[in-house]
Amino acid sequence: MGVGIAVGLSGFAFGVTSAGAGLTLLQSCALSLLVFTGASQFALVGALAAGGNPLTAAAGAFFLGVRNTFYGLRLSQLLALPRYVRPFAAQWVIDETTAVALAQPTRRGVRIGFTVTGLTLYVLWNLTTLLGALGAEAIGDTDTWGLDAAGPACFLALLAPMLRTTRERAVAAIAVVLGLGFLPLLPAGVPVLIAALAAPAVLWFEGRRAGRGTAAESAGESGRGTTDRKGTDR
Repeated sequence: MGVGIAVGLSGFAFGVTSAGAGLTLLQSCALSLLVFTGASQFALVGALAAGGNPLTAAAGAFFLGVRNTFYGLRLSQLLALPRYVRPFAAQWVIDETTAVALAQPTRRGVRIGFTVTGLTLYVLWNLTTLLGALGAEAIGDTDTWGLDAAGPACFLALLAPMLRTTRERAVAAIAVVLGLGFLPLLPAGVPVLIAALAAPAVLWFEGRRAGRGTAAESAGESGRGTTDRKGTDR
């Protein structure tokens, strides 16, 4: 509930930003109700506010939201929900619910963490989107409130304790480098997808290193076997 409340307040920032970009109250609320992935929503209204083409803005938001597909692949195994429930649960597959769910040690804990975080965040995010869009002029500049930083800060606080092994830290570090490196070069959303390549890259490197170690060990055993046979012949 703490995660849902903390991040849900960021809906104020989205409501204000969306209204400032020229979207109507209905459009702003529809985005939070139907899309419900903050980063994609901010990317869309940010591009529109900068004068971007609506189709281009939507494409950038779409690419940024693709990351939730990878979350879903993992959560489908952990949650093991009935088939008729999965389409509804998919609406809540976002950064925060994934981070909370993965931090739980049991399937029951995973389901509770996912459900409570998703429900709290969904309700509060949509409520604050409405209030933010209605009171955009009264709230003023959201940067002054720092509401736009609440979501990323909360997600990083959840992620940091999970980086326990060298492999996990390497993936995180490489992902940061890739994401920040391509951020000024590619459209919104694409750098996040490129950063996801850090995981297979680290696994490929470890597999290659393990293969070399196995080959060297086999060569050593082969050499020792040849020496033993020579000794026996003598």
